[in-house]
This record gives sequence, structure tokens and C-alpha cells, in this order.
Amino acid sequence: MAEVVLFHHVLGLTDGVRAFADELRASGHTVHTPDLYDGRRADSLEAGLALSKEVGEEADKRAAAAVDDLPAAIVYAGISSGAATAQQLAQTRPGARGALLYEACLPISGEWAVGPWPEGVPVQVHGMDHDPFFALEGDIDAARELVGSVGPEVGELFAYPGDQHLFVDSSLPSYDAEAAGLVLERTRVFLDRVG
Repeated sequence: MAEVVLFHHVLGLTDGVRAFADELRASGHTVHTPDLYDGRRADSLEAGLALSKEVGEEADKRAAAAVDDLPAAIVYAGISSGAATAQQLAQTRPGARGALLYEACLPISGEWAVGPWPEGVPVQVHGMDHDPFFALEGDIDAARELVGSVGPEVGELFAYPGDQHLFVDSSLPSYDAEAAGLVLERTRVFLDRVG
């Protein structure tokens, strides 16, 4: 079984993020869900962006502190803005077992890049093919670059039909049960493989 740290999205540690983690726990995996906003939540993407800005660098410090006591060989996972946190840690903290990037992906080259992808670290990226953030702001292109650079044995990109952002969070109106079910199924396969 795998040990996973799952970082929440810009709205905070919602009931839907907790439920997603619980689904993975039900499969026997250990899943940590640090609260980077210290209990605060937002009720819209606009409010979430404002909250994220207000919390600022403190969120990064909380993310680093959350993994300090965890083993090096963990899977980093995150939803939307949490995927950026997960990706940065997977790329910069030695020993990552894998990365699960939901609804966001940072480039591995160019201005916004953290750096190259660590050799041999498996990665899955999931997002909707018409999500205004994932598909239309370049994340899907970054995901294609990442997966292309590591090859199909190490990297996978799954694009789901639809235009919703935060579609894996069952507590939000953007939730898509069918697509989220596929994400969970593919995530379980990934975790069984790397665990």
C-alpha cells in the first residue's frame, strides 16, 4: 500500500477533498490531508483566490512542514493549486514514490518551470479537456510535455470530456461523478503499482 499526501485546492480543505482522500483510504492507502489554510475555506473560486493570496507564503511553509515528518518515499498528490504544491515537492524533495496531479500541471521547462522531472518517478495527470483553467491556460500542454518527456511507462495524461474545474470534489457544484469515478479508479491502479 502507498502513503500519500493530498494537497487541497484554492477553496481549502473541503468535505469533498476529505471524501476523495477517504476513498483512497478505503483501498488501504495511508492518506494525509494537510490544511494549508488552517481551517479557513472559500465558497467560490474568486474568494478562494483572495484567500490564497491572503495566506500567501504561509501555505508553502505549512506544506513543507506537513511533509517534514513523512518518509521520503511518498506519493505527492494535489487538486488544482494543490497539484502545483504536490508537483513542486515531487520535483524537489528526493525520494518521491510518485505524483498525482489533478486539474493542474506546471511546465517542466520555460519561465514557470520548477525544473526537470526526476528520473523514474511515475506521474499521472488528470483534467477536463475544456476546463477553462486546465485546458485553456496551458496546463494540459504542460502535462503533455511532462508525460512526453518521461515516456508512457512512467507518465500518463487523462483528459476527460467536460469543462468543469474542481470536478473531483464531491462537495462542489462542479463535481462530475462519472469522471471523478474514473479518476479514482485510475488513481487506485497507480497507487497499487507504486505502493
